[in-house]
Amino acid sequence: MNAAADDDVFKALAEPKRREMLRLLRSDAMSVNEIASRFDITQQAVSLHLKVLHGAGLVSERRDGTRRLYLVRPEGLLGVNQFIDELWPAALRRLKHAVETNRDI
Repeated sequence: MNAAADDDVFKALAEPKRREMLRLLRSDAMSVNEIASRFDITQQAVSLHLKVLHGAGLVSERRDGTRRLYLVRPEGLLGVNQFIDELWPAALRRLKHAVETNRDI
């Protein structure tokens, strides 16, 4: 994954409503109207959020007749996982040292 794509993912995840939409879409595909019924924002606003999520590679979109259904693409989060994995070794070393020396973390 490249840096620009990673930036798009992090920008998409920065918005709380988008994160909540991802939670809704993690197991079931839903239409814009179904998603909009769960929020206090317009269908147009939901569509814009989904456009950002889709552009960042975090959701897939498929047609079902006249509806578009959205579902989470777990592979879209690989860059985020790799970033977090880079941070853990240092944090775990500090935790190990703190525990072994009985200090505050």
